[in-house]
Amino acid sequence: MKQAQKSRLSPFLLFFIACLLINPAVSEAQKTVHTFQLGNSDFLLDGKPLQMISGEIHYTRVPRESWRARMKMAKAMGLNTIGTYVFWNVHEPEQGKYDFSGNHDIAEFVRIAQQEGLWVVLRPSPYVCAEWEFGGYPYWLQNIKGLVVRSDEAQYLRAYKNYIMEVGKQLAPLQVNHGGNILMVQIENEYGSFGKDKDYLETNRKMFVEAGFDGVLYTCDPAEAIKDGHLPGLLPAINGVDQPAKVKRLVNENHNGRGPYYIAEWYPAWFDWWGTAHHTVPAEKYVSAIDSVLGAGISINMYMFHGGSTRGFMNGANFKDTSPYEPQTSSYDYDAPLDEAGNATDKFMKFREVIQKHLPQGFVLPEVPKAKPSITTPMVKFTTSASLYDVLPVPKLSARPLTFERMKQAYGYVLYRTTLNGGKRGLLKIKELRDYGIVFVNGKRLGTLDRRLGQDSLELHLPAGKVTLDILVENMGRINFGIYMLQNTKGITEKVVFAGQELKGWKMFGLPFDHLPSLKAKVTKVIPGVPIVRKGVLTLDKPADTYLDLSKWGKGVVWINGHNLGKYWEIGPQQTIYVPAEWLKRGENEVVVFELNKPGQSVLRGIEKPVLNKLK
Repeated sequence: MKQAQKSRLSPFLLFFIACLLINPAVSEAQKTVHTFQLGNSDFLLDGKPLQMISGEIHYTRVPRESWRARMKMAKAMGLNTIGTYVFWNVHEPEQGKYDFSGNHDIAEFVRIAQQEGLWVVLRPSPYVCAEWEFGGYPYWLQNIKGLVVRSDEAQYLRAYKNYIMEVGKQLAPLQVNHGGNILMVQIENEYGSFGKDKDYLETNRKMFVEAGFDGVLYTCDPAEAIKDGHLPGLLPAINGVDQPAKVKRLVNENHNGRGPYYIAEWYPAWFDWWGTAHHTVPAEKYVSAIDSVLGAGISINMYMFHGGSTRGFMNGANFKDTSPYEPQTSSYDYDAPLDEAGNATDKFMKFREVIQKHLPQGFVLPEVPKAKPSITTPMVKFTTSASLYDVLPVPKLSARPLTFERMKQAYGYVLYRTTLNGGKRGLLKIKELRDYGIVFVNGKRLGTLDRRLGQDSLELHLPAGKVTLDILVENMGRINFGIYMLQNTKGITEKVVFAGQELKGWKMFGLPFDHLPSLKAKVTKVIPGVPIVRKGVLTLDKPADTYLDLSKWGKGVVWINGHNLGKYWEIGPQQTIYVPAEWLKRGENEVVVFELNKPGQSVLRGIEKPVLNKLK
């Protein structure tokens, strides 16, 4: 039975091997215009069956300097294709201002894949989910009154069209039918889990075609949502199903009784959020599934093959009526075949063995690159610091608190300040605080409020006289999935009430930390409970990967040599922050930490292994 199956699949496998062997960087094939079509049961590349064995890598989550190394790892596991989303909020951070440079150079990411002999499945839906801030939408959409994402509302469609046209300029020329390596392009993303408007999906399709995506388009949805999320005429890909018979039945039912068959998201593990145990699943639980899928000739995309890190302020959050607000961690390790640093795991090796089984006898995959070295570093020598109150900018004024969006601030923090008459007790209540607040009276810290825990109130006893009330609010990540994406403003989003009376007359100090504050060349006296910015030096003889150990710190953000590495929080499960060697240098490396809860902490060093599974 196994031998007969192997013989039946030989056209897939022979073409797959050709994909592995050809390196377009040294071949005229790079300039060859291909055809890519949907056959009755197979994908057809230049008329021959192609089985895509793909893995998801997000260019934004991997240092640009490491893109090629990750591609080589993909080849070594036996992949012939890479899948990636395209993220609207990194490419149009402010309306009409586009960025396709540096780590956002998606076209170069695709070109490197081609040079490494890999095809690409592109997912430039304006909505990506992906445990990414606002599901990939830029924050400024919320400033357009009446705009509704994922709908046929006119203002949304205009903004969406402007964006997708810019994406088309970058990527449409890289499709296989234009000499590139993009095999097919996804419109929208799991739309059936959100809505069922076929006219909206058709509008998506038309926009993609107008933007130059004139090859194969497809949709993807989980099994229960495929009926609503599929657009007739396009290939319906399946997410989260790995039983071959069920995959084929779902596709056949929604595609005129025919294939080809593509699992657009196959999950070898899961992501993490703050305050919940690290998610891991042994490779053995997945080996038989991938074996049967490949044996059935079904194409597959592992989500994720390599998770990497969600750096900066780009982590998303989940929220629904039946569960609390759940902001995701900066580590996007995902327990994937490649770990956060890009090294092969046990899961990588076991999946590689399965893929090798389905290749012609005698063919050997490329050797697996060695793991990158990692080091324990010397202590960071902190030389400069500043209290929160030393780095406040010029405030904006308003009778009522302004949201981040009204202040035209995407991410980070805002300090809200008002004055009131003291000498009384009362309950301070913030209606719809989003998401984490620290309350100060006359500069003294009195408590914290945490949306995750449903905390929005604090009993205060105000001293006599005029009192200054400060509330530092952190955006911990906009919701990236579900109906609450439509309620995603940040900060103090409604009002503040003390002792039954609404407080008015606010100053708002924006701290987006898109640029690091300049600190005086001295160490400020530590004020108990008051957040602090610390700057120091990490001196290295030789750069190598490391993991900053923040298990003794409280909550905050870390930068190294200007790169925002992401957030840390003592509650876990993530206790370390990955520092890629590519962003380090010999000699002095600048380290900056913004610490919210433990301003007296000053001991920091890198260790050799990550700690992603420790809850406090």
